[in-house]
Amino acid sequence: MITCPVCCSEYVFVSSLCPSCVKVKHYMSCYSRERVISILDNVLSRTEDKQDNKIKLEIKEEIENKQYNLRNKQIKRGTETN
Repeated sequence: MITCPVCCSEYVFVSSLCPSCVKVKHYMSCYSRERVISILDNVLSRTEDKQDNKIKLEIKEEIENKQYNLRNKQIKRGTETN
């Protein structure tokens, strides 16, 4: 058996690429290799500042959710303080 030369995780018998990698190759033939790589870089890779922004956004949402839940618990108990 031979492994796929692109992903190296699937075995191929007759063709030289596994079905998943054939799909990627097809996209490269339709849109150009550079365009496919550009899309993958833009979608799957984040610069450090974008990573920091995403982390801050996630933390902000988590804090807001916890504050909302805490406020709801206080309202249910009748101990809301404004």
